[in-house]
Amino acid sequence: MATADPTFLTDPPRFVFFTGKGGVGKTSIACASALRLARAGKRVLLVSTDPTSNVGQVFGLSIGNTITEVPAAPGLSALEIDPEQAAAAYRERIVGPVRGLLPDAEIASITEQLSGSCTTEVASFDEFTSLLADPDERVAGFDHVLFDTAPTGHTIRLLQLPGNWTEFLDNGKGDASCLGPLAGLDKQKAMYAGAVEALSDPERTRLVLVARANRAALAEIARTHDELTAIGMTRQHVVVNGVLPTPVDDTDPLATAVYHREQAALATVPDTIAGLPTDLIELKAVNMVGLDAVSSLFDAASPPTAAAETDLVAIAEIAEAPLADLIDAIEADGHGLVMCMGKGGVGKTTVAAAIAVALVQRGHDVHLTTTDPAAHLTETLAGELDHLEVSRIDPHEASETYRNRVLAAKGAGLDDAGRATLAEDLLSPCTEEVAVFQAFSKVIHESRRKFVVIDTAPTGHTLLLLDATGSYHREIARQMGDGAQFTTPLMRLQDPAQTKIVLVTLAETTPVLEAAGLQDDLRRAGIAPWAWVINNSLAAAEPTAPLLRRRAVAELEQIDKVRGELADRYAVIPLSTTEPVGITAVGSLAELRPEPSPVQ
Repeated sequence: MATADPTFLTDPPRFVFFTGKGGVGKTSIACASALRLARAGKRVLLVSTDPTSNVGQVFGLSIGNTITEVPAAPGLSALEIDPEQAAAAYRERIVGPVRGLLPDAEIASITEQLSGSCTTEVASFDEFTSLLADPDERVAGFDHVLFDTAPTGHTIRLLQLPGNWTEFLDNGKGDASCLGPLAGLDKQKAMYAGAVEALSDPERTRLVLVARANRAALAEIARTHDELTAIGMTRQHVVVNGVLPTPVDDTDPLATAVYHREQAALATVPDTIAGLPTDLIELKAVNMVGLDAVSSLFDAASPPTAAAETDLVAIAEIAEAPLADLIDAIEADGHGLVMCMGKGGVGKTTVAAAIAVALVQRGHDVHLTTTDPAAHLTETLAGELDHLEVSRIDPHEASETYRNRVLAAKGAGLDDAGRATLAEDLLSPCTEEVAVFQAFSKVIHESRRKFVVIDTAPTGHTLLLLDATGSYHREIARQMGDGAQFTTPLMRLQDPAQTKIVLVTLAETTPVLEAAGLQDDLRRAGIAPWAWVINNSLAAAEPTAPLLRRRAVAELEQIDKVRGELADRYAVIPLSTTEPVGITAVGSLAELRPEPSPVQ
């Protein structure tokens, strides 16, 4: 099944992008690919465009926003496009030349205008396009540049931005506040055009669509295939990661069920990607952290060793912590906001849906919504339920609504030329930030009288949304002055009586580290996470197959870390033998209990 020489690494072009649904192993595949090419004598730069990159963690060193050599892998360097560092450098490029020439108050005003999440996105995008166009020959010495991207929705947005900005500039400069002084636009326009050219050239760019062997992940890369083919990225490969090898026998019901479920998904791959070159990578017994583990990812899996007796006892003694207990506490308030947050691929959508369905089944009206650009709520629920409203904060729809509202209000007193200028300004990609924030604020307000459950986008995208919420709060506070009475969306998020933040994770090193980092970020913003949910736990499911048993043992350290160090309250959801799709299946997750059983 597995291959030591993946087809997507055969005669690779200069640029290789790895994208897919969160949690499918993009970073592991990208890091293993970079190592393979570097050990073949190539000079390789591995770039992460994920706002919550963990490339540094995989290699065991601090990377950040500068090109950093990986000492243990000669020929390999890495770069993490850190949004905050990129934004700070971007602001300085704009403000620095006029500092001392303009009054301090005006400098402060410019700096404030460039402090929002829109500037952060544009700054990160600037870094990304500069690597593709390479106007300063910063990456000229590398044979290959590999991009480990953010989860799919964010990546599509990033890859479409060069075309969006090029079109925006071609059709008129409009409101260029996010891009800086008008004098710099011609240079940026040329760089963006160079990025578009590189992306659409199959001799220079290859797209690797990474998935797991499940219907949702395969359906998502099929959608990604269509969207990115439309912008000229036609040279595409598929990698299905973490495929369970054929069980040696059928004595473990969980292993047998997972194997047949994955094989059924692989047998019904969407037609649009069925003909693409495809590699299957076997599930390994260890987490992909460290050079030794990552370098073995493309090798055939070795038979796992038996778990130690002490490990088996520890698995059997996992504390009972059902999701139902958390829902009891949520329900006691009668209404409020529940936000499920975490790394992509940990099951936020499933957990959010399970909480919402359980509350409806207990007699409440519930609004379940998502801010994820790659939302899958309707696929997860696969049906309708009385008293459950399901929606999506769609960036395009929110932007169109916002533009129409602004044109109707501000454009009412303008002449034709003025309305045309206003309409052009509102075509800026930055308009989307404001529109999504306003839709998010409306949903928060609704939670004053009913339960609202939000399935958020993966961590980095969510942090940008919360940053916009904080910027709005600071602006309102400045305008209202001391002593004024007001309530902003941020204040509702900070009030534990109104908002319960649920951090969703898997019992693996990277998701737990990222959730812990998110918890720290939230606390700095005055928002205290309420509970953690450890989803799809193998240890709680107590498998007997050797490979799954070894992976279950590997979970124990992370489960102990969550319940002992990180969470005030937590729940554990065992990995199920059936995929949690449909109202009944999703609702049953709220009642699943990791029941102790005799040691095998």
